[in-house]
Amino acid sequence: MYGTRERLLDAAQREFLLHGYRGASLRRIAAAAGVTTGAVYGCFGGKEGMFEELVGETYDTFMGNFNEAQNSFKRLSPEQQKNHVGVSSREYMEWAVDYMLDRRDKFRLILQCSDGTRFDHIIDKMAAIEVQATDEFMSVLDGMEEGHGSVSPMLEHIMVSSMFTGFMEIALHDMSREQAYEYSRQLREFFTAGWLKIMGL
Repeated sequence: MYGTRERLLDAAQREFLLHGYRGASLRRIAAAAGVTTGAVYGCFGGKEGMFEELVGETYDTFMGNFNEAQNSFKRLSPEQQKNHVGVSSREYMEWAVDYMLDRRDKFRLILQCSDGTRFDHIIDKMAAIEVQATDEFMSVLDGMEEGHGSVSPMLEHIMVSSMFTGFMEIALHDMSREQAYEYSRQLREFFTAGWLKIMGL
């Protein structure tokens, strides 16, 4: 049965997509769902609870798998890491493309409408994790006495942020699944080739 909770979530998603988290109105959400604002507080405790209900599981799964991809790479031996560059990122990105396409509106909420919530700045958070992982990998190469080029912190940050910004465009545009697969493949190959060149691998 399509009850109050479901009607409120549908109305909330439309409201957040139109106005963002900060600009969303509980009164408009309640009116669109045909209930009082008291029902909003009763079901979700307020606006924050509604947004959490809409995107919390999606966000946590996405970031959890991203962190696991990083950690699985770190668990490899130095030689394996050297020969595995790009493999973990490919496996994660292939999974992430389908995950985002199946939840496109959820990711639009996270990417464009989450200012003021714990979900804001997801690209910055991913970039910070990736930069740390890249620095650790360069230290691994140093320990193997593998020559690699130096990367300025600014260039490293910009390259990583650009990669994730480009990748998230999949959720923001109406790509078909086939277009998204090809786009992500080309994006990954472009950045992987650049990193391998800089690192001398």
